[in-house]
Amino acid sequence: MSEQPPQRAQSNPPHGAFRPETRAIHDGLRFRGHAGPVVPPIYATSTFLHGNPDGYDYTRSGNPNFTNLEDTLAGLENAAHATVFSSGVAAITAVTSSLKLGDLVLAEENIYGCTFRLFSQVFEKFGVRVIYMDFSDRDNYKKIELLEPELVWLESPTNPMLKIIDIEAVSRSAHKVGASVLVDNTFCSGFVQQPLSLGADLSLSSTTKYVNGHSDCLGGVVVTNDDSWGEKMVFAQKALGLNPSPFDAWLIARGVKTLAPRMHRHQKNALLLARHLEERSGVRWVRYPFLRSHPQHDLARRQMSGGSGIVTADLGLDLASTQRFLANLTLFTFAESLGGVESLICHPATMTHASVPRAIKERLGISDGVVRFSVGTEHVEDLIADIEYALEGAYHEQPDCLTALAP
Repeated sequence: MSEQPPQRAQSNPPHGAFRPETRAIHDGLRFRGHAGPVVPPIYATSTFLHGNPDGYDYTRSGNPNFTNLEDTLAGLENAAHATVFSSGVAAITAVTSSLKLGDLVLAEENIYGCTFRLFSQVFEKFGVRVIYMDFSDRDNYKKIELLEPELVWLESPTNPMLKIIDIEAVSRSAHKVGASVLVDNTFCSGFVQQPLSLGADLSLSSTTKYVNGHSDCLGGVVVTNDDSWGEKMVFAQKALGLNPSPFDAWLIARGVKTLAPRMHRHQKNALLLARHLEERSGVRWVRYPFLRSHPQHDLARRQMSGGSGIVTADLGLDLASTQRFLANLTLFTFAESLGGVESLICHPATMTHASVPRAIKERLGISDGVVRFSVGTEHVEDLIADIEYALEGAYHEQPDCLTALAP
């Protein structure tokens, strides 16, 4: 007589009752074939048998790998709907494309440079109006009710200045006039901050970053509890061809399983590094949400479970000296993006915000000496030593060896 498999205990809680650390691993397993694989396969197919029980027809409009990832990401933010896209910019495109001629967007002034470019060089041509304002200034909340926008576009923390916006207060003002609120949650992920629970209608993330965490694919997601917005995102994914590849969706689903331990390490390292920089002579200022010196420190503590892994600092250097600092680093790779297990460093003035006019960058505080650290999961003492070596070379330029030895 063959041994029967053990039966599940009837008292096991439903998935929705589990904590995020558990849901990141055990959600998103709806489609994994009939052989019982622990990890779902990659559904590398462009088309499906017509009339199949699961309703798939063509990967541009749905794929089991999309469904698995969407289930996981919706669960992490306690959302009814999640729609995945080919990149963070594709997710931004999906939302903005739902607007019509004459619609007004009120946007945080310190938004991601590519969002600014998409608004100013693409959608404004089609009649979508965008007004930028400082949403860390509570006096501007009154302008939401006065201007009656269709959409309020926030980032919190912002890129790269790490301003923290009161999502709950902005959402209250927006909802009084029927406006929807979107929060770009890329710098936190749903593990650190849940905008929908704070009143936002849409939470958008570049899953390329912390959600995947390994710098090996591109992706984006929009999550919402609003059925209408959920339908709009599914339509955009299909009609505009903004879908990811099954392989990228599979990679992101694999990465999200380690989101919790990665974020704990990112946050621990980032706080220690931020404290070190704050005490370092020559550094003008340091921004990290969980530093007590942060202008919105108390707000960050209320709406974020941790400070995430980004540290921004003004090193007090001119452009040439900043470039020398960047070139002297070993463990911090000078590169675009953020949120991977490896540490990266970015120069916002010439990279993420290169498309933003210089006058606006200066007003926002994005000077030539400002750098953005994406603090990885390496040993923090090694990271600090790497920065110290590079700073010494930048603050105290050494003479060229050949010049010094020349007769």
